[in-house]
Amino acid sequence: MRFNLLIPFVVTTILMAFSGHLIQSQNPTGFWPGLQEEQLNLEERIRELTQSENYKKHLHAITSQPHYAGSQESREVIDYLAESMREAGLEIELSDYDVLLSNPGEVHIQIELEQPLILNKRENIYEEDEWSGHPSLTHGWNAYSGSGEVTAEVVYVNYGRKMDFAKLDSLGVDLTGKIALARYGGNFRGYKAKYAEESGAAGLIIFTDHPHTSGESMEVYPHKPINDESAIQRGSLLTLKYYGDPLTPFEPSLPLDHPETPDRLNVEEVDLPAIPVAPIGYGAAREILVRMNAEEAPESWQGGFDFPYLLQGGEDLRVTLKVEQPLEIKRITNVIGKIEGSRYPDEWIILGCHHDAWTFGTSDPNSGTALILTLTDALGELMAEGWRPQRTLIFAHWDAEEYGLIGSSEWVEHHLEELKEKAVLYLNADMSVTGPNFRAAASPLLHRAIVETASAVIHPDTNISLLEYWTKGVDSIPPSIGKLGSGSDFAPFVLHAGIPSAQISSSGRVPVYHSAYDNLYFYENFLDGEYKYGPALASFYGILATRFANAQILPYDIQALSDELVLNFKEVNELTENDLYKESRLSQILNWIKSQSASYEAFIEDFGSGEKFNFSTIPSLNKSLMELDRLFLLEEGLEFNAWLRNIYISPDPFQGYAAWTLPAIRYAIATGEIEDDAHRKRIIELHQHVIREVAESIREINRLVKQ
Repeated sequence: MRFNLLIPFVVTTILMAFSGHLIQSQNPTGFWPGLQEEQLNLEERIRELTQSENYKKHLHAITSQPHYAGSQESREVIDYLAESMREAGLEIELSDYDVLLSNPGEVHIQIELEQPLILNKRENIYEEDEWSGHPSLTHGWNAYSGSGEVTAEVVYVNYGRKMDFAKLDSLGVDLTGKIALARYGGNFRGYKAKYAEESGAAGLIIFTDHPHTSGESMEVYPHKPINDESAIQRGSLLTLKYYGDPLTPFEPSLPLDHPETPDRLNVEEVDLPAIPVAPIGYGAAREILVRMNAEEAPESWQGGFDFPYLLQGGEDLRVTLKVEQPLEIKRITNVIGKIEGSRYPDEWIILGCHHDAWTFGTSDPNSGTALILTLTDALGELMAEGWRPQRTLIFAHWDAEEYGLIGSSEWVEHHLEELKEKAVLYLNADMSVTGPNFRAAASPLLHRAIVETASAVIHPDTNISLLEYWTKGVDSIPPSIGKLGSGSDFAPFVLHAGIPSAQISSSGRVPVYHSAYDNLYFYENFLDGEYKYGPALASFYGILATRFANAQILPYDIQALSDELVLNFKEVNELTENDLYKESRLSQILNWIKSQSASYEAFIEDFGSGEKFNFSTIPSLNKSLMELDRLFLLEEGLEFNAWLRNIYISPDPFQGYAAWTLPAIRYAIATGEIEDDAHRKRIIELHQHVIREVAESIREINRLVKQ
């Protein structure tokens, strides 16, 4: 029986509609009836063993001092992670790479007045916040900035998007030799620098805008979770055509003394920013903005201050920007813990979170790091009782994510063929515990498992499940699951290796992102002083991971994949005035996939009910299921970025972060190449070929289940 509505929760049996089929949360998908109870007992123990005390202990230990990648403090965090997982009983591997990193160096910004006004470059120290005066805190800086000094006029460029610079050009505003002033938001900060440099700017200052439009007399940090005027968002500027070490594209940056260390590019060969770039808080930005004296900026460019934002400062307002940021090849280390599977050791469930941070990183990323450690503590106790997963569980703490997803990308490049052969899924916990709101973004194949698992964990503020909390007051059924673009360590798994992935969080607002105030004071006073959300989400990650680790048939959601493909091709087609697919068979193939997916869903429901099944086909069936997302990989990569190999999804190549589905078609539309008949035909034929392969694979899966 199938339903297309959400049925209210009752005591222990929770029924809901999802992807057109019935889910009974107490019978997780992919388990033969005789083994369901064993899995549910395991899940109860996971919920019991993920404790607040452990979560708090780990979070305090990791975030008691700043620890940006390559620093001595970061090395101390690495040692702690390895020892914690070793004590839990995991096999530990330290995965070292030598990569190009930038150091904080020196930043100086001043307004050239009769008495020069030096702008603040670091956060205020508050008595209430003992961490704000830590001696290891650095000034605000943007990694991979160009070094240099410039004194010039200032031009306000809004968010520094491509469209913003085009608007300035249409207004006759010349940026040549001037300093661009951009506010955070709208795009990845690296693109602000890229477009500023392309527009002829000699430097860039990025500011955090005033947080409120009603004026400046409001209560802020440390009394409220609102940025004070000194909070500075640090961050990387990398916008290369690949992720990872800037000097070793497509190759793992093995240590310099390793016999297989690759040849490295010279720094001069890498497209790093050439102009100096630095971030400031809104207090420092105000000193520049109030002195601007040219025409008023467009209405949509107006910001949080209660005075008009103007476009130019004119000749009477000159600012000096000096950045000296040395580059250096440094050792980074991923900490990998493993629990080997008892039956299918060569099928891997991978969970990860990076460990490096711009400052303390209590919310970003280390709320997720503490989650992973809390879970490994719990699984360690289960191992001591004799438990082992059927498949191998791998727990990874990545280094140098903040610089450009470096540690995870190097590891994926290093183990690419093995990952394509063995990886079942990747779960990313970056900045995952910052409040009460359950959120998920994931590859379609993981949708059902995420929704099912959300019904198996109680929200710590309530007596209802995460799922019910998630869907409360929301019309979307099933609940909305976002798409994975870029911005964290899931990217190399999805975009380069074709591995189904998810980013799942219990979230709240963190305006102090990448500032000195992302510390234990902010976390305990404004995010989770009771340390209750971390253990609950650790239970979720543990249950989701062990369901994949122990299921007889991997609980992928083929129906969701089918539905998303139909929807995505429709959405892209609506971006143009013409039917892109009219001369192809794409529509017919997609409809065929939909019918085949429905057939598989009927089987997987019957399997959970104990219908007769030929168990000898399970290894072949799971192998075929694991290969589904790999079918979207193009060996040659996408036209606009060869490192991005997934024809189904990529980050927006013009703004960063946000996801583009069917990016090759979207790029052709954005650049106008779609108007060329030969190009359009070639690109549609390429997609038709890939989708036909997916269809053939699903047909083979259905053949296996009917044997």
